[in-house]
Amino acid sequence: MNSISEDDNRALQRAVQLSQERMQANLGGPFGAVIMRDGVVLAEGWNEVTSSNDPTAHAEVTAIRRACLAVNDFSLQGATLYTSCEPCPMCLASAYWARISRIVYANTRDEAASIGFDDAFIYDEMPKAPHERQISMEHQPRADAKAAFADWAAKTDKIAY
Repeated sequence: MNSISEDDNRALQRAVQLSQERMQANLGGPFGAVIMRDGVVLAEGWNEVTSSNDPTAHAEVTAIRRACLAVNDFSLQGATLYTSCEPCPMCLASAYWARISRIVYANTRDEAASIGFDDAFIYDEMPKAPHERQISMEHQPRADAKAAFADWAAKTDKIAY
């Protein structure tokens, strides 16, 4: 195990505290997250799946949404995501999209699986070709869809991300 700084320890402790507090308050599963950059907490998040009826309201995603609003930017470059558990595939992808620079987590995905939060199926599905996945996927090419992409490519005032 790597040695972590006092700031890292405090932020990870807070993520775990959020997971426990919000789970006990019946807001969702036992997951919490904190995002920090340059020693400043940008946002906190906790699992809100069952309280908001939003399957994407995982702790990391809610923290990323709040942090981006707080800094008025879609990029969290240079930030660290502290989370009570190793991020699921959706949360990990969200961290990449947000350009999180580092992730520090407490529990592992195997430990999460042991209490009923098993993401192995999703990890297994991701590398499969679309036609091999459990969710039926159909490719229906359209000229208007290609035109939207061409318009984006040619757009001179776009905000690239």
